[in-house]
Amino acid sequence: MRILITGGAGFIGSHLTDRLLSQGHYVSVMDNLITGNYNNIAQHKSNERFEFIHHNVSNHIHLINDLDWVIHFASPASPIDYLQLPIETLKVNSLGTHNTLGLAVAKKAKYFLASTSEVYGDPLAHPQSEVYWGNVNPIGPRGVYDESKRFAEAITMAYHKKHGLDTRIIRIFNCYGPRLRPDDGRVVSSFIKQALNNEPLTIFGKGEQTRSFQYVSDLVDGICGLMDVSFHEPVNLGNPQEKTVLELAKIIKELTNSKSEIVYKPLPVDDPQRRLPDISRAQQLFGWTPKTDLKTGLLKTIEWYRNELPRLAVTG
Repeated sequence: MRILITGGAGFIGSHLTDRLLSQGHYVSVMDNLITGNYNNIAQHKSNERFEFIHHNVSNHIHLINDLDWVIHFASPASPIDYLQLPIETLKVNSLGTHNTLGLAVAKKAKYFLASTSEVYGDPLAHPQSEVYWGNVNPIGPRGVYDESKRFAEAITMAYHKKHGLDTRIIRIFNCYGPRLRPDDGRVVSSFIKQALNNEPLTIFGKGEQTRSFQYVSDLVDGICGLMDVSFHEPVNLGNPQEKTVLELAKIIKELTNSKSEIVYKPLPVDDPQRRLPDISRAQQLFGWTPKTDLKTGLLKTIEWYRNELPRLAVTG
């Protein structure tokens, strides 16, 4: 198949690129590298079934080749990124989603939207199932990401109903693994970087807020699984094993044999207190469940960081 992945130079997009190329597909990656990194996909530059297109999907997209899939992963996805890039985040999830949907219609391609568990906001229902509408502050600091992803889901469903576009929507819960940027401010990357440097592990609040952490290869399995079935409403992809942030900090400190202390800082505005997916829909649709336990995934991620952090220190 011929597949376009927007945001394909990012953390998750690059792993999906690896998988689809390994399956023999033709993959075009479109990315403006505002938060992505070409090094994530540079290993494919000599592959005749791969091409890189430097482009901002918030602007009009013109492609000559036919496409079987348009997979829309482009967006800042960490709090640091979308708080620094609020307008860009709103644009890529509104204009960018509109443009990629239009491209899919023009190419008679299937369409895949990467949404997020952030559409649930600070949830009042626990665990979160796809029928829960969420508890989102539209004008809070996280609203630029939360609400633009909610809009992206809405316009995707509108294209499905109005134009008969064959669509998929996933809601991604916390994902980690190699290529997760050390400076992106997410809890796994921050703790590993701090632990390896024997710096204080920074916990916001008391560390009692919970998250569920899925390893990136499990997420890619889920993405490919949903591509193979016909289902158009949102599907949660996450690990149903709930951990507090404090528990995560202690696990990472142990796995890295770090001398870091744990320090506490004030909780950010609108930080979700509990986040846990109900994955029964994915299990029923295509038999998906995460396979990688937390410690195994963290060890693989830590090993990547051990190699990557010295290189980043040299290159600045």
